[in-house]
Amino acid sequence: MHPTGLLTDHYELTMVQAALQAGTADRRSVFELFGRRLKGGRRYGVVAGTGRALEAVESFRFDDGQLGFLQDSAVVDDHTVSWLANYRFTGNISGYGEGDVYFPGSPLLVVESTFAEAVLLETLLLSILNHDSAVATAASRMTSAAGGRPCIEMGSRRTHEWAATAAARAAYIAGFQTTSNLQAGLDYGIPTAGTAAHSFVLLHDSEREAFEAQLSSLGKSTTLLVDTYDIAEAVKTAVDLAGPDLGAVRIDSGDLGLLAQRVRRQLDELGANSTRIVVTSDLDEFAIAGLAAAPVDGYGVGTFLVTGSGQPTSGFVYKLVARAASDAPDAPLVAVAKKSKDKVSIGGRKWALRRRSPDGIAEVEVLGVGEPPVDDGNDRELLIPLVRDGEVVGREHLDRARDRHRFAVAELPDEAHKLSRGDPAIPTHFLGDDRGASTALFSI
Repeated sequence: MHPTGLLTDHYELTMVQAALQAGTADRRSVFELFGRRLKGGRRYGVVAGTGRALEAVESFRFDDGQLGFLQDSAVVDDHTVSWLANYRFTGNISGYGEGDVYFPGSPLLVVESTFAEAVLLETLLLSILNHDSAVATAASRMTSAAGGRPCIEMGSRRTHEWAATAAARAAYIAGFQTTSNLQAGLDYGIPTAGTAAHSFVLLHDSEREAFEAQLSSLGKSTTLLVDTYDIAEAVKTAVDLAGPDLGAVRIDSGDLGLLAQRVRRQLDELGANSTRIVVTSDLDEFAIAGLAAAPVDGYGVGTFLVTGSGQPTSGFVYKLVARAASDAPDAPLVAVAKKSKDKVSIGGRKWALRRRSPDGIAEVEVLGVGEPPVDDGNDRELLIPLVRDGEVVGREHLDRARDRHRFAVAELPDEAHKLSRGDPAIPTHFLGDDRGASTALFSI
């Protein structure tokens, strides 16, 4: 990876300059990344982007060109430029495992280091997790609505070219089976899929010639796009050419539920009982849920997935919650928090566990303030080590995040799967906060 030092905001560096001058830059500090609410009244959120964030932290430094830019542009003074030239994060980071679910107040990342080291990571961590978690949350709602039918990520042309690979990664964590994005296939090992667009049909003198060419090249297991002209005629031609072993047909327009019923009936009458029906065309979780009774075998999802299905950011913030009482090496940590109206934070370093019923169903998100909450025997600790003394220790295979997501969603109560706006599926309780903080501070 290229150095990621300039993937940040101007004021992060000016804060470091001022802290260096004031002598507080090395003061021991704890920052936390969390959301005050679930965007769009959703019942839970999904953590994604952690693996990408760890790579970015590893590469967070400033090369000569970047330092020259900062110096020439007078963003910071020479002393700060010299300090940045030697920057390496040497602290600790813990956080929720990628693929896990979260709720209002959940400390998705806990960053412990000096003030200067930790504050520089704010913009980078927020930009990655805000985007990837928004996509993963939308993807989780879609795969839940799909009820086990496969979902294909195909939103590359609807977002920034590199955001597309991140979106494919996030969707895969949340249960999508394949992606159309080849860069995501290379970078993350995600299975890729794709056949042909309407332009391929229009290229040929007839739909029959187009289907013949595709079948000759890709075989009978391919998916033929049947709505360029007349769907019934296309299905008839497809089965005539491929026989009953045709892999699938795709419908990309119209009343998808009604058309799927007609196509299923026609396929069965033609003896193509095993030919699958895949639907596309601006699907979101609500459209997918509306097709639950239709004879649909798979969903291709693009625009609404990569834009978070109406919630393109997760609304995460990165706040200083504790810092050393003084510059003395053994100074104790003191809780700090902003008290701005509508943007209240809860001071103190947090630990998190998910309290579960005897049947293993999640009941409460318990956050210990200042010290870990006590496991009552059936709880799940949520924070795992990600970085220790500047070294990444939490790197894991993407399939581990997929498994974690399946497990985390399965332990949620039934109301978590409602698509309507509402309260979080489980409440968040803070223990050890002398203000008696609770979910009242964190709304939908």
